[in-house]
Amino acid sequence: MKIIPKKSLGQNFLVDKNIICNIARLIDNKSDLNLIEIGPGYGSLTSELIKKKPNKLVVIEKDEKLVNILKENFGSNIDIVNDDILNISFENYIIKNTVIIGNLPYNISTKILTNLIKFINKKNSIKYVIFMFQKEVADRIIAKENSKEYGRISILVNWKMNVKKLFDINPECFNPKPKIKSTLLFFEPKTKIFELKRSKTLEHITNIFFQQRRKIIKNSMKLLFSDYLYVSKYLGIDLNLRPQNLSVETYLKISDFYEKNYFNKSLT
Repeated sequence: MKIIPKKSLGQNFLVDKNIICNIARLIDNKSDLNLIEIGPGYGSLTSELIKKKPNKLVVIEKDEKLVNILKENFGSNIDIVNDDILNISFENYIIKNTVIIGNLPYNISTKILTNLIKFINKKNSIKYVIFMFQKEVADRIIAKENSKEYGRISILVNWKMNVKKLFDINPECFNPKPKIKSTLLFFEPKTKIFELKRSKTLEHITNIFFQQRRKIIKNSMKLLFSDYLYVSKYLGIDLNLRPQNLSVETYLKISDFYEKNYFNKSLT
């Protein structure tokens, strides 16, 4: 069955065999490993993951035509979830020693990552995550403070995960060819996670700051705190800095103070 990639689903199928094998080599050869693959497409990577002989391999695919191909090609070797990944509750599928991997649909890649970050806590059993993004998105995810790429997604990810770049992938390795390169990233949950009661607190704080990215943070602090001078002094924050100059730890401290003293219940 010939499948025409759907632009509406952000489908860009990875077809380069060498790249596929290189990605598969990143996965441990352990029988107790539980794998989740997001957006398997035709199953090019899936076939390599099966060779790892994991305890369980769950693939999540929205496109029903692709689901039929996966069923025909792999049968009982995989568990297929025919649903939109954005409708999936990760807690229903993550069990002991889980590794999540995926060539994410470009149009919803950051949303998928954000949903996963919100789920992660000290009690999870996620070993690591390997995701592919458009290069410009990956650059924002791994960006550090004092860089132009640094922003909300950088902060949210680095709150709970250690992330590193693995390698870039050229457009010619996909069908259809995207306009820019892609990048494979490796994520590992932190052993010590700064405690916030609500991830929405951090999202709210960073939204306020980065809406005024080019202005000094005094403006954002005024919006958040009526006694912003006291708060900035208490937290040791220079009001003449700009949003990209603050570390992840500083944003977490601001969020923690806001949550304990100013939190608006409408954010729940």
